[in-house]
Order: sequence, then structure tokens, then C-alpha cells
Amino acid sequence: MARLTVVGKEPAGASERLAVRIAEEEDRTLLRFLTCGSVDDGKSTLIGRLLYDSALVYEDQLKSAETDSRRPGKPREATLDLSLLVDGLQAEREQKITIDVAYRYFSTPRRKFIVADTPGHVQYTRNMATGASNCDFAVLLVDARNGVITQTRRHACIVSLLGIRKIAVAINKMDLVDFDEARFEAIAEDFANFAAPLGFESITPIPVSALKGDNVIHPSTHMHWYHGPTLLGHLETVEVISDALQQPFRLPIQYVNRPDADFRGYAGTVASGSVRPGDTVVIQPIGKLAEIGRIVTADGDLEVAHSGDAVTVTFTEEVDASRGNILAMADAAPAVADQIAARVIWFDEEPMLPGRTYGIKCGGQITTATVTTLKYKLNVDNLDHVAGKTLELNEVGSCNLSTAKALVFDPYAENIETGSFILIDRFTNTTVAAGMIEFGLRRATNIQWQALTIDKDARAGLKAQKPCVLWFTGLSGAGKSTIANLVEKRLAAIGRHTYLLDGDNVRHGLNKDLGFNDADRVENIRRVAETARLFVDAGLIVMVSFISPFRSERRMARELLADGEFIEIFVDTPLSVCEERDPKGLYRKARAGLISNFTGIDSDYEKPENPELALQTRHVSPDDLADSVVAELRRRHFI
Repeated sequence: MARLTVVGKEPAGASERLAVRIAEEEDRTLLRFLTCGSVDDGKSTLIGRLLYDSALVYEDQLKSAETDSRRPGKPREATLDLSLLVDGLQAEREQKITIDVAYRYFSTPRRKFIVADTPGHVQYTRNMATGASNCDFAVLLVDARNGVITQTRRHACIVSLLGIRKIAVAINKMDLVDFDEARFEAIAEDFANFAAPLGFESITPIPVSALKGDNVIHPSTHMHWYHGPTLLGHLETVEVISDALQQPFRLPIQYVNRPDADFRGYAGTVASGSVRPGDTVVIQPIGKLAEIGRIVTADGDLEVAHSGDAVTVTFTEEVDASRGNILAMADAAPAVADQIAARVIWFDEEPMLPGRTYGIKCGGQITTATVTTLKYKLNVDNLDHVAGKTLELNEVGSCNLSTAKALVFDPYAENIETGSFILIDRFTNTTVAAGMIEFGLRRATNIQWQALTIDKDARAGLKAQKPCVLWFTGLSGAGKSTIANLVEKRLAAIGRHTYLLDGDNVRHGLNKDLGFNDADRVENIRRVAETARLFVDAGLIVMVSFISPFRSERRMARELLADGEFIEIFVDTPLSVCEERDPKGLYRKARAGLISNFTGIDSDYEKPENPELALQTRHVSPDDLADSVVAELRRRHFI
């Protein structure tokens, strides 16, 4: 390992020497940076070269890498594969690619570093974004043979979106282009022209050969025409100043600390700013004011807590606060809104569908959110804004989102900690997107619920019934509309007030502007679910007859209503039977390729997992099935 040189008189005791060394370590600044770029641009080899030439590799690591470098098919005198000093997963070593984010700590006499080696393969873009989210600086690698390519541009966009303002462009593998100055200048100019709109404060191009070591730590003997810094020299001197201490105070509450009946504290890590006992803070989103009593840590109380400190604070008076609330100075409070505009990076193979409900996690705040509008997608090749209805894997877009509960936030450009969020698939719990909040939508705070005297119970009481939704779902031709129509006839015969929302009929009016792709299907169900909720509020028994192929949207419809008001009825008819019936000739056209996105043929139908009723139509008549639905309503005391 590299040794530290102590200037001045050598302390006599070992404890004194240790104290001096610890003091030196604490005095050196820490730079968190990532390496990114396209696959095979040499990111892992570059970091391996930094560690190897700095003598910062443990002997056992070096021996392991030397052994693994002698792979079958390689000559016995094969050189050390430096990427093996970083790539730790067996799959990474076998495939010669980085899959997961690898973090390495190293230091020089001038600075301490934590480097994140992020994957370049397009499949693992989500891992690259994860690594970049914790960094202050980026080294973007470009293969000198290939120049700036799509993945290079995508990573540059993500780095910019995540708030990294200074980057180095390491133009690697210069040895494979004969250390050509003209090639270096052309790539540097190409990237500078592309990145001009991204808002970087500085872009430093450096020609390197990670394999040979040129301009990594020591100046190259092959590129006398280059007079700039080496990569390590630049990393040691680049100024990256965190403004977290200058930002307004923010403390997201992560845990209510109640070890006994005499103590109640609110634990969390200070996201920005500072706080002292006696300061008056506001608890958002509830808006209550409180005075800080103590700042408690395991090492005793603090007089002041700064950004990054993990603390437990107490109030001088009893105030109700909970996990997800954010403490802030009363005169510099964060925004609160249930509708926001945000930039989103999509991580999932399933596309983002406006209208679909996702889980959202913003700090300690957890609720649900719907993408109401995709304003545009970002073309990473030229940074143009492109119209679109969905976001596909690794695409970047600007969206409006509506949340079930108001979020407390700052714009991401002002505070990374309180301005970022993730979206989560509610069925698989997969993280499907990362988002950066731009601003709250004004209409979110200007619109209030109007109090009304006559409510749902009063309207239903006039009709002597309990309102509910009977949601008929199944394939086209399953018999949904037939059964729903018979149910409505029976309810009308006994004097019940009803309405039937039929899929085909609604598309003649309310949803006439929608097609049959996945995004339009989601919006189709969202509108119908909202309409059904209004009819329930009017005191009606509502029958909804829609294919509604996705579980997520049926769950969304259920959650719009009170417990027990949503009755899912699965009209369970096999695809083969539906095709035999084919009352509208649609299956025949779909099989012939005349209709695309047809459920059951080239678009999936997700069967209900736990419906309230499952109707088997093959051996039971529609009249008998309608009677069973009415009987279920009686059993549940709706009629």
C-alpha cells in the first residue's frame, strides 16, 4: 500500500503517530466520482490502472487477478488484466463486462476518493444511474476508435440530469489509433458540441491509454502534443464544492424514537443546512410549528447538526410528527403538492403507461402516483424533444405526475436529497424509474374539495339501496355485456337504480379519442373507473363491462371506492370458446393480421387472482349466471 509521509518532527509514540495520520486523513477532501460510458470503453481497466500504478492493490487481490488473467486460450506470457481488480462478480469476469456498480476506495497524499465503476451495457443503465446519484464528479470514457456513440450520449444526459456539473472525458485506447492528436481533437469537439445544452460547468478532455498507462497517473511519452493534466492529476485538483451546508435546513424523519414513556424523538439524517436547539421549525406537510429542544446522538447532545449528521431531535412541546414528514426552517419551507412535473429515467422492460398507478418513494414518503401526462421524450442523440405516449427501457422523458397524498419536496436542482424519487411496480415491487422533480403544478394547490351538503349516503338512502360497482372483466366474446345487461334488467324489475357502462358504448363518446395500444387501454379504464366512482357517489348500482386486461388498472379502480363497494366479476370463458363465438368477427380479423393489439391474440390478458365472483360460461346459461350475481348482491346487502 502507498505510504503517507509525515512532514516535521516524528512523534515518539505509536499513538501519537496514529493521531497524526488520522488528522492528515481527516484534513484531505473526499471526491466521489464515477466512471461511465459505453460497454468495452475500458472503465474497469482504467480504475484498475489507477489502483495498480498507485500501489494501492492488496497482494492477495493482485495474485487473484494474475491467476484469472491466465484464461484458457491466452498465451502464458499474457499481461495482467487490470479490469479484474474491479470486476468482482463471476459473470463479469466471464463476460468481460461490468454488470453491477463496483465501489472502490483509494487515496493519495492530496485527496481521498470513492470511485463507482458503473456498467456501460445498455441493459444495465439503471445501475449506472444508481451509481451516479451518489457522485460529485464523472469520468466519461470514449473509445478513441468509435468516438461518441449513443450510449456515450445517454450517459452524459443521465449525469447531467442527476446534477453532476463537472466531468472529465477520458478518450481511451489512444494506443489503438497511434496516439493521433487529430483523432483526439475531433472526438473532444464532437462531445463538446453535443453536451453544450446539458449545462456542464466544465468538460475536461484527456487522452489516455488505460492498458498502457498513458496519462492516467504519469504523463504520456507518446503524446508530447498534449499539455493538459493527467487523469489522476485532474482528480486531485478539481474543485467540487457541495452546497448542502448553504442550503435551507431539511431533516426527513425516518423513525420515531420512543425507547420509553419519557422520551420521544424524531430520527433522521440532515439532508441539508444546519439546526440548533431553540430553532423554530415547521413540520411538513402538516404545517405545524415546533421548537427544537435537543439534538441527540450516541456520543451525546450536539450544539448544532449539519448536513450529513445522523441525529435524533426532540421538541420542547408535544407535537405529532411521523415518518415521512420533513422538518424545515419556518421561513424557508419546502413545497407541498400532489401534482408535480418531473424528469424520469425509465428502467423497466415493461413500458411506462400514463394513467397506470405506481408506488412512489420520495425520501421517507411513500404513496401512489399516476403519470398523468408524458410531455415529451428526450432523444439522446441530439437532445430533441420527441412526442410519445410511453417511455421504453432506458428512455428519458418529462412527465406530470399526480400523487395520492401530497409530497413534500424541493426542486431537484435546489436539493438532490428532497427532490428525487423512485417509481415502483406495485405487483412486483421492482423499481421501474428514477425521477427528478422540477416543480409543483400550480393547479395542485389552487384546487380544493368543495364541501357539499348532500352526500353519497343521502342519495343512496333516497333510493333505498347501497351503491356499488359490479366490474365484469374477461376476454372479448366471453359474455360480459350479455350477463351485465341481464343483471340490470333484474335490478330494474325490483325497483333498483342502476347504470351500465359498456366498453363499446363508451368508446362512441367519452373515450372516442382512444385507440387499443397499452397506453390507451390504461387511459380507457382510468376514465371509466372515475366515471363509475361518480355514479356510485350518486347512489347508483353500476355495472362496468370492459375487457380491462391489466390487473394494475382493475386494482386502481378498486382503490377509488370504499371498502366493499367494488365487486370484481371474472367472466371466465376460455379463449377457444371466445373464438368459436366471435360475435363481431374480431378474432378472425386478428388472426388474419387485420387487427393489432387484440387481447388474447397479440396483447395479454391478466386474469384476476382473487375475484369476488368467477362465472363459468361454458356450461351455465347467461340467465342463471345473472341470477347468481343478483344473489351475491343480496348476500352482501346491497339490495
